[in-house]
Amino acid sequence: MTATTKTRRARSNTKKSLFSSCAFVTFVLSWFVVATLAAQPRNPVIIVDTSKGTFEFETYPADAPKTVAHVVALVKRGFYDGQRVHRALPGFLVQWGDPRSRDRAREEDWGRGPEASSGKPVGVPEISRKHLHGLGAVAMAHPGVPGQADSQMYVTLADRPDLNGKYTVFGQVIAGADVLPRLERGDVIRKMSVKE
Repeated sequence: MTATTKTRRARSNTKKSLFSSCAFVTFVLSWFVVATLAAQPRNPVIIVDTSKGTFEFETYPADAPKTVAHVVALVKRGFYDGQRVHRALPGFLVQWGDPRSRDRAREEDWGRGPEASSGKPVGVPEISRKHLHGLGAVAMAHPGVPGQADSQMYVTLADRPDLNGKYTVFGQVIAGADVLPRLERGDVIRKMSVKE
């Protein structure tokens, strides 16, 4: 074997070794990135199945932690299942969250009074300038005191800057927005569930 052939083989082996090392480093870095992304908490997404279709909204636990935890707990225990939309104003909002709305005989009372809730308010207002009342904002209704917000929520059907600073916006519609304008008073919230 000549010196030139030995040099060529050595260079070839060095290139193969370098390629193998690069491939290994790339694999390790890729695995690390995927593992890091998978470990990051995702914002819970709430799925609302209604008699007119399904929509989804993402929540903001970093900005409204108590509100999101409260609503997610209510959803998980089936609190909203079978309720009805008790307020639907075209171009403004759609609202639900009164357990009495399951009873058509009590329709005059839907959405009003202390019985129109789960009975355990969030307790603190989590009003933010970061999340405003744009189209598809999901916010908590309250009886005049933001910290007394409980189970009633609404989705805005248009930009509503007049509501900013008065209500906790804790989510945003991310799918099925075409369902919301079709909802009317009395339409059923068949089931709500959480994707975490």
